[in-house]
Amino acid sequence: MTVKIAIIGGTGVYDPNILSDIGEETVETPFGRVKVKVGSYKGKKVAFMARHGEDHSVPPHLVNYRANIYGLRLLGVKNVFATAAVGSLNMGMEPGNFVFMDQFLDFTKSRHQTFVEQGVVHLDMTDPYCPRLRGVLREAAEKNGLRYHSAGTYVCAEGPRFETPAEIRMFRQLGGDLVGMTSVPEVVLAREAKICYATIAMVTNFAAGISKTKLSHQEVVDIMNENVHNLRKLVMGSIDDLDEDAPCECREPLEDPSAVE
Repeated sequence: MTVKIAIIGGTGVYDPNILSDIGEETVETPFGRVKVKVGSYKGKKVAFMARHGEDHSVPPHLVNYRANIYGLRLLGVKNVFATAAVGSLNMGMEPGNFVFMDQFLDFTKSRHQTFVEQGVVHLDMTDPYCPRLRGVLREAAEKNGLRYHSAGTYVCAEGPRFETPAEIRMFRQLGGDLVGMTSVPEVVLAREAKICYATIAMVTNFAAGISKTKLSHQEVVDIMNENVHNLRKLVMGSIDDLDEDAPCECREPLEDPSAVE
């Protein structure tokens, strides 16, 4: 069975029932075992992966990103729409808005960042998030009348704690628009695996020092729950419009083709 499209569900996005004919697949990878739900949407096979586990038991710094991406690659996935709850550093990106980010700043500390364990591979990350998939997302957002931003810079923090106001001030000075805990190394591994990858970031709150109240995980979940119907419309509209076999620069060979087998 070949599945060419995958959804990676982040905080608040755990319902695969947007698909029909759902079954579960267990995939063995060199980095561990992963489980995904596989179903159909308008004749297209789609895999659904809960990034933090179906019971939200895995914190962002302990997610097995390598197993997840490798498992999707073994299924034949060529296109990934990832979802993420984010805090905003940009007053123009308000809670409830969607952002199809185009750049990231990496402030993670302890994660496995690559599949490459032999040889030397310098991966081009000029466009870390697939421009083709981001275009599909923009069109779906327009069709559904959703509030969105076509670009933004995501700051990936290590977590699982929230950031301090001083860190947020630093991130803003460096050009960050959003802050979260999951996009890196997920986006990097997807590029190594030659998978097109885009993130649907939903703003759930303003970050520490900008928000008028202290941050809580429940606040994030509440905003996600309020907007999950819009997120579903966006994801399914994008899948409906997607040419799953379209050529893309994201799939160009690595410098060392043996780096990711």
